[in-house]
Amino acid sequence: MSAPLYNRDILALAVANADYPLLDAGQRASLRAPLCGSRIIVDVDADAAGTVRAVGLHVEACALGQASAALLARHAPGRSLADLRAARDAIAGWFAGEGAVPDWPGFDLLAPARDYPARHGAILLPFDAAVAALAGADVAG
Repeated sequence: MSAPLYNRDILALAVANADYPLLDAGQRASLRAPLCGSRIIVDVDADAAGTVRAVGLHVEACALGQASAALLARHAPGRSLADLRAARDAIAGWFAGEGAVPDWPGFDLLAPARDYPARHGAILLPFDAAVAALAGADVAG
């Protein structure tokens, strides 16, 4: 028997985005997932070495996309662009059937979504936007 797609933990993460308002400083990326229409703005403030200090969010997505954004914002501080790219690639690979649940704190809560490809874009979106912002790309889409 599989776990429910939406559960108390997912919904608690979804509302946690309020803890990460957009920042006054840092680099910003705004992206949209074409399949589901989810939208996100991610601000990333990093130090001179490129280590994330803070993440700000504005998320218009399903509860799974919102939960993914909260996990990103909660656990990105202290990580580098390479770390975020590796996490994003691990998530995409896992969705493609390659490897175990990605090694990102709390991501196991999103495991039931693996069987719902229409939700994959919303879950990847926060990581795509954070990578774009940290890479210095002026991205809007």
